[in-house]
Amino acid sequence: MNSRALPLDFRVNKAAAPLRHSVTESIRNSIALGYFTAGQRITERDLCEMTGVSRTAVREALRQLESEGLVQVVPHRGPIVARLTPEQAEGVYQVRVELEGLACELFCRNASDEDIEALKKAFEVLKGVDKMTDPLDRLTAKNAFYDCLIFGAHNEALGHTLSTLYARIMVLRATSMSAPGRTEESLTELEELVALLAQRRGKDARKLAERHVINAGKVAIDILRERLAEEEAAAGTK
Repeated sequence: MNSRALPLDFRVNKAAAPLRHSVTESIRNSIALGYFTAGQRITERDLCEMTGVSRTAVREALRQLESEGLVQVVPHRGPIVARLTPEQAEGVYQVRVELEGLACELFCRNASDEDIEALKKAFEVLKGVDKMTDPLDRLTAKNAFYDCLIFGAHNEALGHTLSTLYARIMVLRATSMSAPGRTEESLTELEELVALLAQRRGKDARKLAERHVINAGKVAIDILRERLAEEEAAAGTK
């Protein structure tokens, strides 16, 4: 397991239901935040220690994460954290820009007044991200905002399609948020987006959402390319 001290946030609340979902989310978060890095072997023992649950629950979670593309099972080595390449990230953002743009347009058309209030409240929490010392809290706040947006679109097919990309989107979201200055830029963009959504200006909201995703994509893909170059340079010196 990574030598960095793991925060208690990754321990699973066994009273939460369903347990499999909680364990999967915990391990997914640990990968998104870099406690387990690309190519790193992750053992069931380490994950049991981190989450505080049984091997059976960990195995079920690993199978789910493998289906999401976050974990790869290598023969004679076991599960490792899958590597997300810049090209794969670019593909995710190409799809995400279309889906989230559509989600904003549908939100303006379908959201109830309660949905709009929920989105505003989620954004208020998100605005306090600079005061959050735990990176998991920051990521959770960002995810919660998007959950409100997708829910308010009231389109089951859209929600299901985005859910298939959720794991990789979350990893990329954490990647872009780690860039200096990107959080502030993102909040400015999202504040304007929330205003447009509340006014039900669907076409304008869609355009801004697309620009927001494109900006985040540029940052995340640049970071992935830098990391890949560093890894290749380090491998060349060995």
